Amino acid sequence: MTPDALFDDLATDLAPLGATAGTMFGKRALKAHGKAFACLKDDRLAFRLGDGSPEHAAALTLDDAELFDPSGKERPFKDWVAVPAALATQWPLLAEAALRTVTP
Repeated sequence: MTPDALFDDLATDLAPLGATAGTMFGKRALKAHGKAFACLKDDRLAFRLGDGSPEHAAALTLDDAELFDPSGKERPFKDWVAVPAALATQWPLLAEAALRTVTP
């Protein structure tokens, strides 16, 4: 399954929780309450988990996960972790955790 198809499935699954598909930096993103909480760049889905949170720390321990650098200029977003499609089985749990960071 392609990263785009995985993203589509995730968007569908999270829609009942208030998530909508949109864009961020010209990339496909998931949003809720006007704020992005996940962003697809190439074969990685980045999640806004909050620097210092247990979910953020756990995500960074996943193979090939890294801080999200949308510009590619070594200026990563500290609150965001990008996880490769090879670990897409982890995406739903991470997306739900990220969604909680933007839900009042």
